[in-house]
Amino acid sequence: MGLAFDDEDGQYARGVIDHVAADGAVVPTLFWFEIRNCLVMAERRRRTAIDRTTGFLADLEPLNLEVDYHPQEAIVMGLARRHMLTIYDASYLELAKRRNLPLATIDQALARAAAAAGVAVWQPPA
Repeated sequence: MGLAFDDEDGQYARGVIDHVAADGAVVPTLFWFEIRNCLVMAERRRRTAIDRTTGFLADLEPLNLEVDYHPQEAIVMGLARRHMLTIYDASYLELAKRRNLPLATIDQALARAAAAAGVAVWQPPA
């Protein structure tokens, strides 16, 4: 979402998008709903405009994103409880852990939970 809004620092997000464009990524089912919810809420708060939302979604469309439809419910619940995460954040962590993938996030609580769970946080190449 760092690239969707002018008031965000999009450097990390740009690195993630470039990586995904080159190598693809795996996202939980809720990814597309979360993105759209964030955008429509930003429209309501007048943080962005409909045409900007439309353009942002169009920019995401060609990315090689594999949707993972099989979260392990008990593990998601356990991660959320253990690390005081939302179920949404825990689903990203469960996916990264199960698929042995780094997790792209700037959320500090989620990054701490990832470290505690033995999941690497994606870093841009130096």
